[in-house]
Amino acid sequence: MQNFKYLVANKKDLEWGLTVSTVGLEDVRPGEEYPSKGHADGYYFKPERGRVLHEYQLLYILEGSGLFRSEHCGETTIKTGDFFILFPGEWHSYMPLKETGWKAYCIGFKGDNMDRRVNAGFLSVDNPIHHVGYSSEVGRLYSSAINVAAEEPAYVQQFLAGIVNHLLGMLYSLERTQTLKKGYGHADLIDKARNAIRQHLEDELNIHDVAQMIGMGYSNFRKLFKEYTGVSPALYQQDLRLQRAMDLLSATNMSVKEIAYKLHFESADYFSTKFKKKVGTTPSEFRKA
Repeated sequence: MQNFKYLVANKKDLEWGLTVSTVGLEDVRPGEEYPSKGHADGYYFKPERGRVLHEYQLLYILEGSGLFRSEHCGETTIKTGDFFILFPGEWHSYMPLKETGWKAYCIGFKGDNMDRRVNAGFLSVDNPIHHVGYSSEVGRLYSSAINVAAEEPAYVQQFLAGIVNHLLGMLYSLERTQTLKKGYGHADLIDKARNAIRQHLEDELNIHDVAQMIGMGYSNFRKLFKEYTGVSPALYQQDLRLQRAMDLLSATNMSVKEIAYKLHFESADYFSTKFKKKVGTTPSEFRKA
């Protein structure tokens, strides 16, 4: 059974940066012939021949398993809890296994937002399959997209673009979190470290103290923290203190010097330099604005 809705985007929608062309659910029972009918022209294909699309598609296997292959990826088994991405201009083919069938959500889209992520290396034709496991939240988002597409309210494209971005963010975050947990078993410790840094922004807590609090050596902690968050623990602490400084500048009459001292910057000048680099204005200019 195929249940797909095809959508149209206008010129203004294209300026949003991401537009959605199709949303649906493919439900193939064990032993059922594939592909079943229901796809529009340009989407229907025979697995033995494959196809090339002019858009991205993000598919998630809710139940069952199947096979996937593409120009850059040999034949691979895909299963419940797997995302797989189809890239524009990339030959690919996929199908459910006859003995299991599958339920697979699909959403097709294109736009500059996605192109930039691919060009920056967040997502790649060399790694189209993402093992995130079963997630009720992912299923809820796809179901929401199907319902919105069916109703087709005003500004449906912007609504659906938000769902696509949510799904992509979850995919990227869930997969990398799982990798870190498998590789090191310390992801929960990094969460504790981040919480400790947040709780002690106005205390004289240095990063060596944080590493000691969670029972890790400083070098290993710094390396793992950066791999997990994308920034060093010292920069993470500094950025949070600068955010706190913006609150204090906006909501209190404390002087710049007092705020620098309260948040444990080396001096008012050092604080002002870091603040301007981060925010684009000096603390005094920020307060005036």
